[in-house]
Amino acid sequence: MNQKNFEYLRDQVKYTGFGEGLENDLKEKLSQEPPDFTLNHTAQYGNDFADAELHFTRSKQSDMYFFNSYKLSLKKENVPDSMEQTFYINKSNNITFKEAYNLMSGRAVNKDQTNKDNQLYNAWIQMDFKQADSNGDYKLKHYHQNYGFDLDKVLSKHPIKELGHEEQKSNLVDSLKKGNRQSVTFLRDGAEQKNYIEANPQFKTITIYDSNMQRLGNRQSKAEEQGEGESRSVRQDNKKENQGSDDDGSQIPSAAKKKRKSQSIS
Repeated sequence: MNQKNFEYLRDQVKYTGFGEGLENDLKEKLSQEPPDFTLNHTAQYGNDFADAELHFTRSKQSDMYFFNSYKLSLKKENVPDSMEQTFYINKSNNITFKEAYNLMSGRAVNKDQTNKDNQLYNAWIQMDFKQADSNGDYKLKHYHQNYGFDLDKVLSKHPIKELGHEEQKSNLVDSLKKGNRQSVTFLRDGAEQKNYIEANPQFKTITIYDSNMQRLGNRQSKAEEQGEGESRSVRQDNKKENQGSDDDGSQIPSAAKKKRKSQSIS
């Protein structure tokens, strides 16, 4: 077994969000020297279950192995079918396991990425549940810096208590950029009120939920609901031609024939 290769893969797995629990399994697989192998990781977020299958292959020219991708299967609460998506591994700035879960839950994630010319750029990414590629994976929508979504500026428009403390503000912004739905304290009429927020770059705003996770209505919400209504109309028209099931109200593209499988959680 190539020790340096093992240490590199161990760290790569760890910092892609799978922790240190796979270290022994990784070492065992590498010592067996197969042409390729997989490792499995499971996590629970609330009442949602996320199962990841990590894919590794051996170089044809050396004893080096590469962490190529992981496939995430997500079983959401009150949704009968699971959804699957493959996330590919690069040298850096990979989509972490938790970020992948957030993307599959419909939220946006802010990432530094590299274009075809190897130039670094920053963008918000969000899963497009209306389009899939030839492999059946949902495509990603990109909202670049010139799109005009300024998270700090948007947050400053709201009476959020945590914004008054630099460390808490920094932690809040970092969490939202990872695609999390974050708990915050709103100050209204001299009283504190617990709410949850998430970044919404498409509409250049944040989405706000009450303490029961019910979305609070505003003018922006109405615009989104109108768009969702149009989307539902399209899905209903396409449903007759497509036997795929919906997740979070999102249609599976018929052209890609996205595969989903039912899961039972014991």
